[in-house]
Amino acid sequence: MALVTSKQMLLDAQKGHYAVGAFNAENMEMVQAIVQAAEELKAPVMIQTTGGTLKYATPKMFANMVKAVAETASVPVCIHLDHGPSFDMAVKCIVAGYTSVMIDGSKLPFEENIAISKRVADMAAAVGIPTEAELGKVGGKEDDTVSSGDDIYTDPQEAKEFAERTGISSLAVGIGTAHGFYKGTPVLDVNRLAEIREVVDVPLVLHGASGLTDEQVRSCVERGICKVNFATELRKAYTDAVKKYIAEDPDVFDPKKYQAAGRAAVVEQVKYRMTVCGCDGKAEN
Repeated sequence: MALVTSKQMLLDAQKGHYAVGAFNAENMEMVQAIVQAAEELKAPVMIQTTGGTLKYATPKMFANMVKAVAETASVPVCIHLDHGPSFDMAVKCIVAGYTSVMIDGSKLPFEENIAISKRVADMAAAVGIPTEAELGKVGGKEDDTVSSGDDIYTDPQEAKEFAERTGISSLAVGIGTAHGFYKGTPVLDVNRLAEIREVVDVPLVLHGASGLTDEQVRSCVERGICKVNFATELRKAYTDAVKKYIAEDPDVFDPKKYQAAGRAAVVEQVKYRMTVCGCDGKAEN
């Protein structure tokens, strides 16, 4: 199946009251694992790369890897730029073959965030690519994305104005989540999320889901989240499996052997999170 955009995928999730799992990949094995999990569960899936990951390998390299795996897949696959740092990066990813992009202007003042988000959304829409943006902040650190401070929550009325003025296809909201693993117990403002859902028409996105409980993720999906991002826990699953393999066979020198162990661990982690999001079986519809 050819790569698809995220637009219809997320609109279907919004209508069906489930969320699409969006998983960050760092290498070929993680790309393979994410799509394998999606096929086994018959789920639509989004594969993401951050700006930091795209310093490790080019957008073209990741786009071609995902495209190659998607072409033989039986489920819809989208490749998405996660936390895009600039207009130029969004253009590079679209030219490379990405089928969805995010522009993250959440650190900017409100009007400046609107301006950059609208600029990317207009450019991407001209070639049929949907755009995600962010209002409010997701705390913690992920690659080059670092957020801190108390101003992390998305204001519902600002979210309504932001979505209407920018023309974005989906909106990431701040309700108390953080990138990376949590050092304490996260407290999510799900009532705020419900208020945002009441006034914003476009699909809503939850960042910083690694480490959230099943109940917390499901509670957010019930209140309108249509896309849930997972990154850190996939990296940990992959790395832990590789470390275990090498510890048990310290003489191994063939990367394919321990990377296959990492891939298998990611398959299981992705399947687990897909069932929590409720997107398993939705590619059959």
